[in-house]
Amino acid sequence: MEININCDLGESSKLHSTENDPLLLKIVNSANIACGYHAGDKVTMEKTIEISKENNVSIGAHPSFNDPENFGRKRLNLPSSEITKLIINQINILSDIANKTGMKVTHVKPHGALNNMASENYELARIISESIMIVNKELIFLVPTGSQMEKAGKKLEMKIAAEIFADRNYEDDGNLVSRSKNNAMITDPEIAKKHVIKMVENQALNCYSGKQIPCKIDSVCVHGDGKSAVNTAEEIKVGLIKSGVTLKPLDKMKKFI
Repeated sequence: MEININCDLGESSKLHSTENDPLLLKIVNSANIACGYHAGDKVTMEKTIEISKENNVSIGAHPSFNDPENFGRKRLNLPSSEITKLIINQINILSDIANKTGMKVTHVKPHGALNNMASENYELARIISESIMIVNKELIFLVPTGSQMEKAGKKLEMKIAAEIFADRNYEDDGNLVSRSKNNAMITDPEIAKKHVIKMVENQALNCYSGKQIPCKIDSVCVHGDGKSAVNTAEEIKVGLIKSGVTLKPLDKMKKFI
């Protein structure tokens, strides 16, 4: 079985540090790079791309609402034309920088509130999917498994990579437990590893209640913030390899070649 490990990176801001990025880029297979709207800037994009290249890590755009004050985590209701512009602009910003280093943007993963809203709302998911295709129909769409984005992308015959979250708990409806709740995050690397391996082996989400929801899993997201981020990523990588999984960048997975 082929699995990808991805991480949101280059998110320098007053709310987030990129201190762990160089270490994480030695562990993960694909990087979702902030494009300057919720975090990051030209310098962090260049640096993240450079380190990704050194580690054979594929790179993707991580578009967000243009809301650095809230790190892109505040829900905003924008007209479809604004959403399209947000997505296209951010993919192009990262692509322009990547092309100068001989790297290509190969996937797109929405960030924060935009991701959460599009996971629940098919119309928003469709707008995002169509916006990505305007830029490049070959881009892989990295989306939460079972989400409305997965449904919209599949209907448009996009390349879809379905992801699970290593360090987040799930509600019984398959959505992530809200960060406002105490049980939202999994901070123990050993527990996160077991959580991931069980989901990958069973191809099912582990809900906090114990319920299992069958799903397709191509990629595992590890978050780069938090004291245990690097240890969690390393534990998951080692655990997956020991379980017989082959780890690959998204664009090198057989289903996308």
